[in-house]
Amino acid sequence: MALLEQWQEYANSFGTDRQRYDTFWNGYFQQEKEIYEKLLTEEAAVTGTVKELAEKYGVDVKIMAGFLDGINDSLKEPNPLDTMEEDTQVSLDYDKEKLYYNMVGAKADWLYELPQWDAHLTPERRKELYKERKSADTIVKGPKIGRNDPCPCGSGKKYKKCCGKNA
Repeated sequence: MALLEQWQEYANSFGTDRQRYDTFWNGYFQQEKEIYEKLLTEEAAVTGTVKELAEKYGVDVKIMAGFLDGINDSLKEPNPLDTMEEDTQVSLDYDKEKLYYNMVGAKADWLYELPQWDAHLTPERRKELYKERKSADTIVKGPKIGRNDPCPCGSGKKYKKCCGKNA
């Protein structure tokens, strides 16, 4: 069984017991925060096997698999999550703006508010990325078409006699 599957099975095993579920995820988020605090201070891209990175950041291999799953969309070159094992070579070469943007999208304020971001993105750029990500979730409806308005399909008929007939 690949590490990602083991991680998913483990993370989902706390299902109905709310206290165990909350305890698990709070612990995971704390470990995730500690990894990002260290990762954001690294000078060069971090690489190694999953096991080596787990040891470097002081977490269990399954927790590292969960971390790699979370950061994968923000990497310059995604890691092979579906086939990943302990000895798989992975990279944490992330795109700074994409990572920040994705953290905002995940509503992970404990991560996108880390002081280590000051070395990577200006406060102005972080604010721009924050607004950009928040506006991506906003649904904007077009103007409402009245029954007696001309049909937007361009037929020249009233909406109620054309495309609005089946609505």
